[in-house]
Amino acid sequence: MEEQVGQLWHRLITRVADTRHPDAAVALRDIERTVGVVFRALGGDGGLQVEAATGGEHGARRGWLQRIAGSGRKVELAWRDDTALRLPSTIDLFPSVGLNRDLYLWLAALAVAEGPPQAPWFARNQARTMATLTAFPGIGPRYRRLVAAHLAQRPDPARLPADEAAQEAAIRAALEAPGSVRQLPPARRPPYPVPLWLHPSPPIAEGDGAAGGEEGVGKPGGKSRDPGDGRRHQAERVESPSRDRGLVTIRMENIFSWGEHVRVDRGTDEDDDLEQARDVADDMERMSITRDGKAAKGRLRFDLDLPSEAADDLVIGEGIRLPEWDYKKDRLLEDHCRIVPMVAVDAEACVLPEHLRRTAKKLRAQFQQLVPGRVWRRAQPDGSEIDIDAYLRYASDRAAGSHPAGDTLYQDLKVGARDLACLLLADLSLSTDTYVNDRQRVIDVIRDALFLFSESLAATGDAFAIHGFSSRKRDPIRFHRIKTFREDYGGGIRGRIAAIKPGYYTRMGAAVRHAANLLREQPAGHRLLLILTDGKPNDLDKYEGRYGIEDTRHAVQEARRMGLQPFCVTIDEKANDYLPHLFGTGGYIVIRKPRELPRRLPLLYARLTR
Repeated sequence: MEEQVGQLWHRLITRVADTRHPDAAVALRDIERTVGVVFRALGGDGGLQVEAATGGEHGARRGWLQRIAGSGRKVELAWRDDTALRLPSTIDLFPSVGLNRDLYLWLAALAVAEGPPQAPWFARNQARTMATLTAFPGIGPRYRRLVAAHLAQRPDPARLPADEAAQEAAIRAALEAPGSVRQLPPARRPPYPVPLWLHPSPPIAEGDGAAGGEEGVGKPGGKSRDPGDGRRHQAERVESPSRDRGLVTIRMENIFSWGEHVRVDRGTDEDDDLEQARDVADDMERMSITRDGKAAKGRLRFDLDLPSEAADDLVIGEGIRLPEWDYKKDRLLEDHCRIVPMVAVDAEACVLPEHLRRTAKKLRAQFQQLVPGRVWRRAQPDGSEIDIDAYLRYASDRAAGSHPAGDTLYQDLKVGARDLACLLLADLSLSTDTYVNDRQRVIDVIRDALFLFSESLAATGDAFAIHGFSSRKRDPIRFHRIKTFREDYGGGIRGRIAAIKPGYYTRMGAAVRHAANLLREQPAGHRLLLILTDGKPNDLDKYEGRYGIEDTRHAVQEARRMGLQPFCVTIDEKANDYLPHLFGTGGYIVIRKPRELPRRLPLLYARLTR
């Protein structure tokens, strides 16, 4: 009975103390795409992704009901860093859905502006606000509605101590008239958070793998569950607590810090209660992480998990050195990567798989209609008939006293030709080993797509080549030769397609550069570089995150300057977050249902080369 009464009391006091409005909540995952479009359309950095922010304790004064309920300690504020625009995972501050949605859009617009980098957060946010309202006056009414609604929620200065009241009055004046207050008065406590501004001191995760990844960090196996809000947590690296020590031998004040060491090595210590683990993680402001012997063994096992030379594809040559773009240094790192061309020499010739034959027959019939008919080639040096028009011009010029050339007086009936060349570059990374349904993996879908793509293009006679790639850091980058421009499509090529298998990681920039160099050698008027992938660029080292995105973008721009047409086909559901920055709004397509890729890829090629 005592426990039940306590639970009822806790629910009651928590409900009374809660100042939020869950019925009007707007989740970031529901508005993420709109926010990203607004941010980039207003001039925001196209390389930044929209992600959920991490909450933290604000330290400001709380009401007595909140202190009794133990609530209101944390707040999620927006900020921007080198890799992402981070916004609250959910906004439920206002009783209106419209206002909560407007706050997301306002924060996206505010993050575009650049405040004085050395100025305090108070002055910097005012400068950002003034710049945003000046550059986009249409957003002014939305800002004023948000300010009015937020001021009604802020604490009354008359009920605060003198120093805190002065701070609160300054913030109110700065919100109503940005730029009117130069400094924030000092006080013993931090001021009440301002959700209309960016974070005063954004948390920076220590040891972020994107900045300098550790070797051997692969994709984990076992169970996993998406937390749903996409929040990232601040972390620090510490020494692992000794397993031989028990709680009894530790000073009692250390019990709370002990509870913050969460064992996330699920491969050695499986915990089925993932919901509880997520709740614990959400309550932590900073996670403490470490490595133990088992993690090191796992890394060693991954590094040694390589196919033997007898079972692997044959390496062709010593490799090709290529540069890589470092966006932080704003320059190309010469000879930074090594492409290793490979070919499956033991792949046995085969026929088209039975389940694809009916579709392939239809596609071949459709693509044969793209072949130009027989046309007369006029003014030729030789041919089957006299070109009457050319002869009359020749005779007229002779009669006029000139001396025309008489070596182009014939015409001939020949089959037309499509002046096209296409190189298909397929991502064969480790992620293609995942399943799209109960029977098919991503690599199986890609294999079927390559089969039907080849059958279709063989029917038109267009010049095409197929290559695949994966990587393990910058050396080596495995570049699999499936079909070159000089090879005819047949049983041997089908055997190589059948032999493709998942590789390692996706260092896309170097693969795009090498493919572009191969394609530009083709003497065709229209040269299409078709990139087939299932995810964003990544690798074991610093290629994860913004670095890989910017290198790939630079490689795509290089290909365009060569006169090529890069186009990306992906099955990644989150591709709209980064592909517009890489390929432009018209340079990619997202296949929402992966099983449709084999059928849609040839039709997409027909549309691109119409």
